Amino acid sequence: MTVYVDNARIPARVGRTSGRWSHLTADTVDELNAFAAELGLLPGWFQTCKRKCHSTLPCVHWHYDVTDKYRSAAIELGAQPIDIREMGALTTARRAALSARPKGPTP
Repeated sequence: MTVYVDNARIPARVGRTSGRWSHLTADTVDELNAFAAELGLLPGWFQTCKRKCHSTLPCVHWHYDVTDKYRSAAIELGAQPIDIREMGALTTARRAALSARPKGPTP
């Protein structure tokens, strides 16, 4: 399992925090949330779609937005830095994996 942090570095102000924001994600939601807790991120900062996205499948865009400070700390804790295009590839792979799952009960 791996945790990833992209290089989006999008300038924005969220509440009282201004900075450059990137996305932190992982191979699984559980791994992401455990890593985020270790990093000091609050559970309420976890982001996912509020409704189905792009299909009837569950959301595949789950992540935390992190400022440069947390991005650097995540890399120090072992997160793999990736390009923003690789983040897109991760979500595409998640969607494909969900689509490939058999429908209905298994025999």
